[in-house]
Amino acid sequence: MKKIAVFPGSFDPITLGHVSVIKRALPLFDEIIVAIGNNSQKKYMFDLKQREGWIKGAFVNDNKVSVDIYQGLTIDYCEKKNAKFLLRGLRNQQDFEFERSIAQMNRKLNDEIETIFLFTDLEYAAINSTIVRDIIRNGGNADQFLPANISI
Repeated sequence: MKKIAVFPGSFDPITLGHVSVIKRALPLFDEIIVAIGNNSQKKYMFDLKQREGWIKGAFVNDNKVSVDIYQGLTIDYCEKKNAKFLLRGLRNQQDFEFERSIAQMNRKLNDEIETIFLFTDLEYAAINSTIVRDIIRNGGNADQFLPANISI
């Protein structure tokens, strides 16, 4: 059976921290689906197609990485894609506590899907999409936190 992992998020925008987690996870899985969650209740800075294009561009040479857009529960999306793994990156203790709760709930919903945590490389631990959006919103240059194919 093919080992498929889903790496869910809003990726508004994708950062070097996200890219690092995905690249480090590649040897563990046959396929990683970067799944852009679309929450109609949430206000995004960048539209879905823009985010999808950026992620595809960041992994243009990695045939094990695909990009998709989904709505609803992540666990339902995993079931639909026959993915038995959820991939999550952790930067700090707060991420761990938040992600642990979600992983435990997902396990209750489907005990055949495992959540795999990878710690972010130390050099990317301070980067998150919220801070990157704030830099951009206030006219700063966020290029050093983004994949090379993205220039805002």
